[in-house]
Amino acid sequence: QLQASGGGLVQAGGSLRLSCAASGRIFSSSAMGWFRQAPGKEREFVAAISWGGTNTNYADSVKGRFTISRDRAKNTVYLQMSSLKPEDTAVYYCSRRVGLPLKRPSEYDYWGQGTLVTVSS
Repeated sequence: QLQASGGGLVQAGGSLRLSCAASGRIFSSSAMGWFRQAPGKEREFVAAISWGGTNTNYADSVKGRFTISRDRAKNTVYLQMSSLKPEDTAVYYCSRRVGLPLKRPSEYDYWGQGTLVTVSS
């Protein structure tokens, strides 16, 4: 019901765009979030966007480098990642919640399967 894609191997300083396609039922009237989990670490918030797209939140570590957006006609949310760093290496997950675009993983009820991003130095 949430299908993330777009991960891969990129050199430091490079860019990637992640996509997350959702069923209409999941996507409709929902805030969407991106989270990531590196090996041996807890899942952490990356970015979130409101249903209308006007309210966004970013982790401090990605502000100015990542941009979240959504296309309601395509039921898809995107994460444009630029100036990538080795510390951005992780499995990236998309998720959704009804309500505001919050930052805690426990606030989200549907999760995609994740897509791996590897940034080489």
